[in-house]
Amino acid sequence: MKKITWLFLLLLNVQFSIAQTIAIDTDANNPEQSTTKKNKKGWVFSKMAVASANLLATKAGYQILQAGGNAVDAAVAAQLVLNLVEPQSSGIGGGAFLLYFDGRHIQAWDGRETAPAGAHEHMFVQQGQAMPFMEAVASGLSVGVPGTLRMLDQAHQKHGKLAWSKLMQPAIQLATRGFPVSERLNALLKNDAYLKNDSQSFQYFYQPNGGAWPVGHRLKNPDFVDTLQRIAKKRSAALHEGPIAQAIVKKIQTHPLQPGTMQLSDLKNYQAKLRQSLCFDYSAHQKIYRICGFPPPSSGLLTMGQIMGMLENKSIEWLTSETPLTWQPQALHAYIEASRLAYADRAMYMADPDFVQAPVGDWSSMISKKYLEERSALITDQRATQVNAGQPFFKKTNLASMIDQPEYGTSHLSIIDAKGHAVSMTTTIENGFGSRQMVSLGKKGGFLLNNELTDFSFLSHDAQGVPIANRVAAGKRPRSSMNPLLVFDVLPNGQTGALQMSLGSPGGAAIIHYTTQTLLAMLHGKLWAQDAINLPHLGVLSPNGPVFAERGMFSKTQSDVLEQKGHRWIEVDLSSGIQALQRTPLGWHGGADPRREGWVMGQ
Repeated sequence: MKKITWLFLLLLNVQFSIAQTIAIDTDANNPEQSTTKKNKKGWVFSKMAVASANLLATKAGYQILQAGGNAVDAAVAAQLVLNLVEPQSSGIGGGAFLLYFDGRHIQAWDGRETAPAGAHEHMFVQQGQAMPFMEAVASGLSVGVPGTLRMLDQAHQKHGKLAWSKLMQPAIQLATRGFPVSERLNALLKNDAYLKNDSQSFQYFYQPNGGAWPVGHRLKNPDFVDTLQRIAKKRSAALHEGPIAQAIVKKIQTHPLQPGTMQLSDLKNYQAKLRQSLCFDYSAHQKIYRICGFPPPSSGLLTMGQIMGMLENKSIEWLTSETPLTWQPQALHAYIEASRLAYADRAMYMADPDFVQAPVGDWSSMISKKYLEERSALITDQRATQVNAGQPFFKKTNLASMIDQPEYGTSHLSIIDAKGHAVSMTTTIENGFGSRQMVSLGKKGGFLLNNELTDFSFLSHDAQGVPIANRVAAGKRPRSSMNPLLVFDVLPNGQTGALQMSLGSPGGAAIIHYTTQTLLAMLHGKLWAQDAINLPHLGVLSPNGPVFAERGMFSKTQSDVLEQKGHRWIEVDLSSGIQALQRTPLGWHGGADPRREGWVMGQ
């Protein structure tokens, strides 16, 4: 696995003026050297830090902090650069969840996409059967009303420090000058079978002969510059109303194979939601931590809380003492069994809370100590078991399970500013390159639209005719696995103490496993973030399905033990993209996933 280093950008003038244009070096291969203190575990920062999925986005966020901005300001700038340099994963055509800690309170900003008013529960059904997944993805039907920009706008109006227009500058300059095509982007373009079908995407991402732009090619996006300049003047209204909104609707409604139903009113009426964050307490090494994240429509925090809650009181030795460090096979068995139970509940109950009632009126009932003790008793040391959803309602329910659909186009960033305020934000356009539809007011670039509606269940009822919780409905937000986290210690009086971590990851339904396993390694193994991120991943994506294990990362001993216990073992590529910032005795330590292009900078 490639070695990750953490560097921060030295500014040309330490008295950098907020009024100046914020410039960014577009050479992703030649970062400036850092004077930040380094120890054997990596780079640590005493004042501030930014971790994102791409060096150029990290630079943009860090420069905003250096210019006097706060964590929310830096998140806006970093997201817009990610839209440009990592277009397959996130952007203003998609949605996001943002956790913000202002030193006293946590705010959960929900920018998840919504189904347009014309959506209905049979829209992905053809002749009584669920539509083929990729046929639905690469269509006008799959596009949800974008929420990322409106959410960032609302969060910035409440918490931002720098002028909104200044936050556009790094992305505007990069789009104007161009940025080097990375190995990852080049490989994804080569392997995508649908992007070329959209003429605007083809003209931007590919050479005239059909080949993907080579690694290092400087890719410019003048139409995205125009879009950003409009956003700088009119904020999110530039996307949700006027010419750009009209271009979005036209693109969706005139799709040549499967046109969608989105209207201008869907875009204009979209609002992000400020939700109550959801937290659970977890003990490790006689210390209690408070782990906070998103309630539904995200399933991330609830499913993580169930897995960790079921395992909390079991005597488990998590990690081996051998080199390289890895998981104990018996610990993996217990983890898999807890995951099966949690994913059964996830499939049965979790969906948009505006459409689905929480158990006994409160989602926290699903992570209550009493309920998880009952579920934990079903886990045995000997064999894998067949599982079903539990009854956190304590009565029968009419909700049914669904088959999970993958979501690959996702990213994460974590930020700590000079005041100790923090952002943990996971952002997505769902599948790689979303719906494969590029939008702008010209034909020289633009931004991609999401395919987020394929996160709904394609079928509205199960085989017994029972309604499925995550079925499509107009105005509904599809269930997500995104799991941005903020972790705190807990004071002796039970109050929330100091911020300890900010972390998250892309990875579809496997996001829950990536974040949970990283957190378990940090808490039980007392690992620093980078060492925890480097550990191999595995997990289940359905209650009674196979175990998916990261290819080439587990020993035969580990797989043999689990197969002997009845687990069906399948090795696959698991491309997590975990970004984490962690409080240590030396300062803020940053970890970036070597499986992608993550980078950390700070001061």
